Amino acid sequence: MAQDPERDVDPSSDLDLVTVFSSSNTDAEMEATNIRGLLESNVIEAIVVGPRVIPSLEFQVQVQRAKAEEAQRLIREARAAGPEAAAEAEASSEQQ
Repeated sequence: MAQDPERDVDPSSDLDLVTVFSSSNTDAEMEATNIRGLLESNVIEAIVVGPRVIPSLEFQVQVQRAKAEEAQRLIREARAAGPEAAAEAEASSEQQ
C-alpha cells in the first residue's frame, strides 16, 4: 500500500515553542513581559516562562516555531529603534 508523503508529514513541529528571548538580568521579567507585549501587538502569540519566586533565574519568551523568525526580526527592530521610538508610539496612540 502506497503512502501519501504529504499526509505523513507531521506539521505539529511548527507549533512547537521555541525561545526568542532569554535573560537572567535583574530586569529580565519586565523585559520579557515587554517583549511579549510587542509580539502580541504584532499578532504573534507569546508566553513568558520564568520563576517569579526566584527572580535571579532565567526568564524566556517563547513563540511557535513557525513564527520564530518574524518574532526575532521584530525584537531586533524594536531594539534598534530604542526607547525613544516606544515613547513616540505610545504618545501617538494616546492622541487618537
